[in-house]
Amino acid sequence: MFQLMITMLEKLGILVTIALVLTRLPFFRDMIYRDNLRMRHQITAIVFFGAFGIIGTYTGVAFNVNTMQFNPWADMLAPDEAIANSRVIGVVLAGLFGGYRIGIGAGLIAGIHRFTLGGFTAVPCSLAAVIAGVLASIFYRRSRNVKLSTALLIGAGAEAIQMLVILLLARPFDQAWALVSVIGLPMIAANGIGAALFLLIIQSVVSEQQKAGAEQTQKSLRIADETLGYMRQGMTPQSASAVCAILYREMNAIAVSMTNSSHILAHIGAGDDHHRPGAPIQTEVTRQVLRQGEVVVAGEDELHCRHASCVLSAAVVAPLKRRGETIGTIKFYYDSPKEITDVVLEFIRGLSVLLGNQIELADADKANQLKKEAEIKVLQAQISPHFLFNSLNTVVSLIRSNPGEARRLLVHLSHFFRQNLKGTTEERTTLATELKHVQAYLTIEEARFADKLRVAYQVDEALLSYTLPPLTLQPLVENAIKHGLRKHSGAGCVTIVIRRAAGGIEVAVEDDGIGMPSALVTRLRSRWNGEADEADERADSARSERQPESEWHDAERGAGVGLYNVDRRLSLMYGEGAGLHIMSTYGEGTRVSFKLPTEGEISNGPEDQSADRG
Repeated sequence: MFQLMITMLEKLGILVTIALVLTRLPFFRDMIYRDNLRMRHQITAIVFFGAFGIIGTYTGVAFNVNTMQFNPWADMLAPDEAIANSRVIGVVLAGLFGGYRIGIGAGLIAGIHRFTLGGFTAVPCSLAAVIAGVLASIFYRRSRNVKLSTALLIGAGAEAIQMLVILLLARPFDQAWALVSVIGLPMIAANGIGAALFLLIIQSVVSEQQKAGAEQTQKSLRIADETLGYMRQGMTPQSASAVCAILYREMNAIAVSMTNSSHILAHIGAGDDHHRPGAPIQTEVTRQVLRQGEVVVAGEDELHCRHASCVLSAAVVAPLKRRGETIGTIKFYYDSPKEITDVVLEFIRGLSVLLGNQIELADADKANQLKKEAEIKVLQAQISPHFLFNSLNTVVSLIRSNPGEARRLLVHLSHFFRQNLKGTTEERTTLATELKHVQAYLTIEEARFADKLRVAYQVDEALLSYTLPPLTLQPLVENAIKHGLRKHSGAGCVTIVIRRAAGGIEVAVEDDGIGMPSALVTRLRSRWNGEADEADERADSARSERQPESEWHDAERGAGVGLYNVDRRLSLMYGEGAGLHIMSTYGEGTRVSFKLPTEGEISNGPEDQSADRG
């Protein structure tokens, strides 16, 4: 009995080979990772595990119950012979991994084959193979990994059931009893251990594959995250050097280099004494990749470095493409071509695509920025011609009566338009400059309106060095005068506020004019956000026909454009939370404000609102 146990355990070594082969087959990967196998893979699995059971039969030991002798290999059996085998291992694993269909299918194949070999246990052993498939299928769980203890117990239990079936069905009974008493315990132990061993090998190989895949994925994501910020700056020597340093650390190469279409942008690692940034491309293989746009693996003979003492003897050169055009290369150098495995090569191919996508993203960012700058400049350049005509008329009226005042107004008008022109070429200006621009504008307006306009300032001068988009404050003041005070019955006041507030610097323009109804404030914001629908437009048209002289309708038509321009520019510069915030009470006045960030991101201000005061 002990000798039989040792012999069967020795033959379990065949399981190692089968297990390794199994982990490479597509259908088995589907069995592990998917809930439902395709029919083609189900048939493949049934045939494979059925064949596994047949191999377990042939590698068994033939036992003659009359002579009590063992034959190391089982072939066709005599009437008084049976087989001590590992057939149930394949069938059990089929049920555990694949469920009823695969377990029963594999059991049928292995059982029918066993029946053809003959012997007095042919029928019970054939039936026991199918029972083993059913038993294992009971423990099949889609959402759980199979445990080693489960495989051990089911493998041993299936063999124990086979011994019981032999005793119940095999005849003569005394031969069946003699057989079970000799091979029962060794087979139960060997098949339980064999099932657990087979599962352990599979789990170890799959776990290593998953670990390697996870490490590669983690490395890819880490590289993508670290290189993105640099590659979005474009292919410059500085960004290339930073990216090469990251790849040199991650890729275990002896050197990493990046080129554009003609020169070396960066080289990190071995050979940096002569592969210098700014030098022309030195190797023919790099020029080949630039021409063909394909990854090339090069040995020392292909590299042909001009430097006699160059230690670089093997490399992978990959193209960097932008919209399909090769604009540069990324090169990874190794000590030997043997280090360039298929895994390394595929990873470098992926990096090549990744870096190319980042280059395209940099171009897209640049184009988007140029578009924003162009839009900002267009908005900045929108100056009302009516202001120019009115200002000149005011100056003309003063030339005879008050030449000195006319001269002063011309100076302020000159400063005003000079700042307007300057604002179209600048991205930012200081609050101090904006305030001077507004003061020049207000000097002209005060001359026009005489005693009907008063201006008050609540300005924290310590904040005037902070910056904002040019021509931001003046349109708000113009809006307050034009639409807030024009139809004011008496003298009106415009107050300019610059103060520190929660979340940044608050800049506000207040007037005590006619104000706006809450519906108008809501409608203005909806139009800026593109939320006004056709019904709103039809209602506006009808209202315009009924009330052509309506003061608030006039305000809506005029104020909307000027305020929208400022709101849009602030949003483009600082984000959506930086737009204008309007508070207005019909008959009392309007307050338009925004916040400038002092550090970090701008905080979202309160929602636009209209509230009745008093």
